[in-house]
Amino acid sequence: MAKPLLKIQRYFRRKPVRFFTLILLYLTAGSLVFLHSGFVGDNGPGARGGRDSLIASEMGSWASSDTRGLGIMSRVFKEKRRSGRRFGPPWMRKARKEGQGVAGRGRDYTSNWNRALKGRNAKDLDDGRAKYIGCYIDDTQKRALRGVSFFDYKKMTVFRCQDNCAERGYMYAGLEFGAECYCGHKIQAPNASESECNMDCKGEKTNVCGGPNRLSIYRLELSQESARRYGSAIFKGCFHRPDNVTLALPISAVIQNMSVDKCVDMCTEREKSLAVLAGDLCYCGFPTPLFSLHELEDEGMCLNRCQGEEFESCGNDKYFVVYQTQVQDNRCMDRHFLPTRAKQQVALASFPGAGNTWARHLIELATGFYTGSYYFDGSLYNKGFKGERDHWRSGRTICIKTHESGKKEIEAFDSSILMIRNPYKALMAEFNRKYGGHIGFASQAHWRGKEWPEFVKNYAPWWASHTLDWLHYGKHVHVVHFEDLKRDLFSQLKGMVQFLGLKVSEDRLLCVEGQKDGNFKRSGLRKLEYDPYTPVMRSNINELIRTVDAALKKRNMSGVPEDYMPR
Repeated sequence: MAKPLLKIQRYFRRKPVRFFTLILLYLTAGSLVFLHSGFVGDNGPGARGGRDSLIASEMGSWASSDTRGLGIMSRVFKEKRRSGRRFGPPWMRKARKEGQGVAGRGRDYTSNWNRALKGRNAKDLDDGRAKYIGCYIDDTQKRALRGVSFFDYKKMTVFRCQDNCAERGYMYAGLEFGAECYCGHKIQAPNASESECNMDCKGEKTNVCGGPNRLSIYRLELSQESARRYGSAIFKGCFHRPDNVTLALPISAVIQNMSVDKCVDMCTEREKSLAVLAGDLCYCGFPTPLFSLHELEDEGMCLNRCQGEEFESCGNDKYFVVYQTQVQDNRCMDRHFLPTRAKQQVALASFPGAGNTWARHLIELATGFYTGSYYFDGSLYNKGFKGERDHWRSGRTICIKTHESGKKEIEAFDSSILMIRNPYKALMAEFNRKYGGHIGFASQAHWRGKEWPEFVKNYAPWWASHTLDWLHYGKHVHVVHFEDLKRDLFSQLKGMVQFLGLKVSEDRLLCVEGQKDGNFKRSGLRKLEYDPYTPVMRSNINELIRTVDAALKKRNMSGVPEDYMPR
């Protein structure tokens, strides 16, 4: 061992320039890795000095219901001293990429007016993610489900097919020949006998995945925001004809043998984000106050078969069928740093998993200004959050993302938008992000292992104390509930823009509604097959919810939304 080392030593004595060059390259590489990965500080579900008395007073009933409560609180909220800028909690990790099967795109039809569904007698099994509706005939020349499809002859499972179809916004998922997955918005084939769907799934022998030319079809229980797609277009719904249609939708044309495809193609070529069908007329335009898409009508009002496609509805002269094309609405895409340094620091505060990144996306589109962060996350910067690298006191951004709590940290801000989310949803979202990345999911091993109980024990009290701290120490607090923002984005976002002291542009807000998801949205279907919360967890969390609800009402604010817990 000594001889090789001696040779290396003699070599570098003869070649000192090479030696110093190697040292320089090593240091440079290390610096680049450090900068790219972002700065990470020690910040978990902790709190700062002076909070124990506040928490004890606000949560007295919770502590008395569990004799270990104050012990947990003292461990969770132990003060950690740090100097200088904090660069974020240790849960900032790169997103884990999940492999998917090779997908192929076919024709799909966006409509829930399906005459082929009449009279079916399929058994109805509900697993919380999807409902099994029966076995159906599938013809290779005329598919029963005409959306995207993909195949995996080794690892196909029912859940994998459902998840892939739901991620693309389809209403139905069908499995065939044990390994083939088809998606669609309506079933365009008759029923078959249940005995004809008799092939096991290649990835799980306990479930049936159709048969030869037979589909086992499930209706997907999509979340409210999941899009219904027609190829590259998104179905928006049925709407009443606007009062001034030529002003609201300036481009129009009569199309022979009208179909959704033809109208969407025409409006895409004209670079408009809306394709509107009214019988044999196709209108194109953008959402405006004259045609805002806020007053959705019953889809039955738009029942009118398209001349060019019998399974599609093309609306009529009073009720229009609307699709959103792939054309980007650029009215809200310009973003800049503030032209002059902001005199006040506005926080966008939330518990992790409460929708802070999504709120930043909405605020940036609605205002045209970048948002900043108390931390640094390289993946967010790379996705377009250019204010991520600015120091949070730079004054160049419209508001500052923070998960911090505690008197000193909160009083550093002049005002704040406080995002609150149902703790049951927020805890699961943050657990998924912590172990699966921004758009990934924690594995079953993490959910069933010791990580989840430990996470709930530490983070659930933090969910409550975070809100209580901002309500107590915040100078000017505007509360926004995540669920309300999803339910009524236009008015809630309008209130946030006004709170930031900016003029509201309705055209810009309507543009945001069409591009609300951003780059960090998880699939609307992926759910656990069981309830991860134990009765003890639920009892403690429900008490925390009551504490936060009482604190909000004490400050003359509306309490938590009713769906946070059973009343």
